[in-house]
Amino acid sequence: MRKILFVMMFLTISNYSLADGHLTEDQKKKTIECAGIYYANSMIPQAELELDKIVYSFAAKKFLSSYLVKEGVNEDNLNKELIKIVDVRYGKPYEENITKECDSFVYTLIPNSKSEIDKIVKSGVY
Repeated sequence: MRKILFVMMFLTISNYSLADGHLTEDQKKKTIECAGIYYANSMIPQAELELDKIVYSFAAKKFLSSYLVKEGVNEDNLNKELIKIVDVRYGKPYEENITKECDSFVYTLIPNSKSEIDKIVKSGVY
């Protein structure tokens, strides 16, 4: 009976830890790419992009950066990768389709990410 309980506890803990994060390398790369896209979007002048999209981009970049650091991505390396993406995208117009693809990816990958990003938007602290 103890062995059965031990095995059941082990399986429960194993499944919980797998479901609670630990991104694959491809997921990390895509998440960093999306954070960079949001970061670049946040730098588009308000005359060229609606304020709500700029604010959302700030909040999404902040959320993803924090999430990636919690997932074990080195903050200095993350910042370097984000700057590379911003360098490529800076000065380019807002791309609705690419941003929506990132939204879908993030919302699917990270549970409650939409509501967490919305909280940051509403807090006014980004």
